[in-house]
Amino acid sequence: MTQVTPGFEERQSIVVRFAGDSGDGMQTVGERFTDSSVMVPNAIATFPDFPAEIRAPAGTIPGVSAFQVHFGSREILTPGDEPDALIAMNPAALKVHLDDLTQGGLLVVNTGTFTPENLKMAGYETNPLDDPDLSKRYELVPINITELTKETLKESPLKTRDRLRCKNFFALGFTYWVYGRPLEGTTKFISEKWSKKLPDVANANVQVLKAGYFFGETSEIHRNRYSVTKAAVKPGTYRKISGNEALVLGFVAAARQTTKELVYSGYPITPASSILEMVSTYKHFGIKSVQAEDEIAAIGVAVGASFAGAIGITGTSGPGMCLKSEFMGLAISTELPLVIVNVQRGGPSTGLPTKTEQSDLLQAMFGRHGESPVPIVAAMSPCDCFPVAYEALRIAVTYNTPVIVLSDLYVANGAEPWRLPDLDEFEKFPIPVPPAGEPYQPFARDPETLARALGIPGTPGFEHRLGGLEKNTKGEVCYEPANHEQMTELRAEKINRIANSYAPLIVNGDPEGDVLVLGWGGTYGAITSASKTLRAEGYKVSSCHLRHLNPLPNDLEATLRSFKDVLIPELNSGQLAMLIRSKYLIDAKSLTKMMGRPFRIADIRDAILNLIPS
Repeated sequence: MTQVTPGFEERQSIVVRFAGDSGDGMQTVGERFTDSSVMVPNAIATFPDFPAEIRAPAGTIPGVSAFQVHFGSREILTPGDEPDALIAMNPAALKVHLDDLTQGGLLVVNTGTFTPENLKMAGYETNPLDDPDLSKRYELVPINITELTKETLKESPLKTRDRLRCKNFFALGFTYWVYGRPLEGTTKFISEKWSKKLPDVANANVQVLKAGYFFGETSEIHRNRYSVTKAAVKPGTYRKISGNEALVLGFVAAARQTTKELVYSGYPITPASSILEMVSTYKHFGIKSVQAEDEIAAIGVAVGASFAGAIGITGTSGPGMCLKSEFMGLAISTELPLVIVNVQRGGPSTGLPTKTEQSDLLQAMFGRHGESPVPIVAAMSPCDCFPVAYEALRIAVTYNTPVIVLSDLYVANGAEPWRLPDLDEFEKFPIPVPPAGEPYQPFARDPETLARALGIPGTPGFEHRLGGLEKNTKGEVCYEPANHEQMTELRAEKINRIANSYAPLIVNGDPEGDVLVLGWGGTYGAITSASKTLRAEGYKVSSCHLRHLNPLPNDLEATLRSFKDVLIPELNSGQLAMLIRSKYLIDAKSLTKMMGRPFRIADIRDAILNLIPS
């Protein structure tokens, strides 16, 4: 490592993880550390890790909350395989996360919480800080953050309990000192959040933040500091964005490219709830939002909005998708534009509501009765959620069909710098309209797309009947066997023709070689990083990531057959691999993981090397 600033050791990238009790404010300080890194600017990727329980007992293993941020001067695609620094606010946090810390990594521990009671709740028989091996394995920095926070705020009018709630900012201030992060952004955040209504809280948090920073500066407990230089970025206006935020902005931008209103109807469910919350803040763009009484009502409102001439959107997670399936069938039968967002989490049932998984692909493909194919698009990163939302609305409106958007908790809650796009770069998509001067037939189709033209209720000359019963092209209920088969095949062919509108697949690396790593969704960062590293070492490894999962791209088969082996990493039991094998009769290898955590780069790297003869 080279020294570029006196007292600092220069590194290309660093991974920091904050961990503590769910009441310790780890998500808050993680977000603030991320914001400070964006302002440098550094490239960043984050991974919030919430406990599943609403409020597990304080100090217990199930109550541990964590936030990991990876920041660097080069391209950052994942939150990092393992942290270079762990800030552990209590014994339970140390117990859960210590094994992940890289050998020789920085370990900051709040010794004030290592009481006999807390040690027992975390499953420690003795105090791990007394083990001399700990300081040999890691760069141990024991700080009594609890007492130092009390000392800093001894003149504060706050109650003792409220003073102690500020200790997360002491840990943040010390971490800022270690990595040379600026304080200004965080002090501004504190002021804007609390100064007007709770000025004493604002003053206390600023005091403690600065106390943590100056403790690092004046104490002799730790002298190592690390620096990450600015990342080279494309000129433009940037902001930090999460996947759910990007989805909302994508929907708003796409709706404004049409003459249609957007109606979002949802029901709160982890991890999709924030979509409904954010949509409700865009009323000034003419976006309507509805919090429905349950999942079925939510999609019912969205279907009704689409029937009335708007664009209906609803969002949920896996359990909600089960409840929405009947209305999805109705929208397929009536051929209405509709977008259903599924932010996936670990299942089945309640499963792992705060952990990530990709296990709903087959549900999206087949989780309805009857022959009912729908297009499926998937987002690969937080920033990618914006164009994916735009693409979903393009397909829904152009082809008059429901579209499923697959995101996942890792993508939805993760964040990265986002360059605000020029909307002129996005093509406006056509809206099928009934031919002028001809009698309206509800299921007369565009000869190219096979999309039917919508007749908006209340429009003179467009009177028609619509419902879930099978109909003929005139919209008349029809039970004839030949008609049902014809309409079923027409609906399926319409979906198949969507693939004709895709851009060519992008292969990262050579178009042929030894191994192609094929992925979808949130595995993008780990797959791309692993394959890129191996190419730099001379291996003939390429990667390709699918945005469109149904219908699959027309050029996918030729791409797959250009490689000796195909590896498909998924956070499920191998669902895409099963679809690829059955459709193309290609012996794709499956790499699976179902632990509620994303792939590490090392996981995929090892799997690729196992396919290449030594």
